[in-house]
Amino acid sequence: MEIQFTTRIFKEGRTYVAQALELDVSSCGGSKEKALKNLKGAVRLFLEEAEKMGTLEQILEEAGYGKRKRKIASPTFISVQRVTLPLTHVKT
Repeated sequence: MEIQFTTRIFKEGRTYVAQALELDVSSCGGSKEKALKNLKGAVRLFLEEAEKMGTLEQILEEAGYGKRKRKIASPTFISVQRVTLPLTHVKT
């Protein structure tokens, strides 16, 4: 069985952080490639543990996934974009 997920990678200081958006799982590494590799491992462990606990189907359903044959169908993002919102009443 396989699963697809959308990743976001950003930098915090000298560390790269990779996040699986649909599953809200994150990991990090010293490079983008290492962060992504670590994220794949973290997602695998997260899903394996959820299956052991009997919560995998609920987690996937809440994240928008569905099952089709031997594949877990991921939710379809309509748009991913950066949005700027002026905060006129917030004092910094």
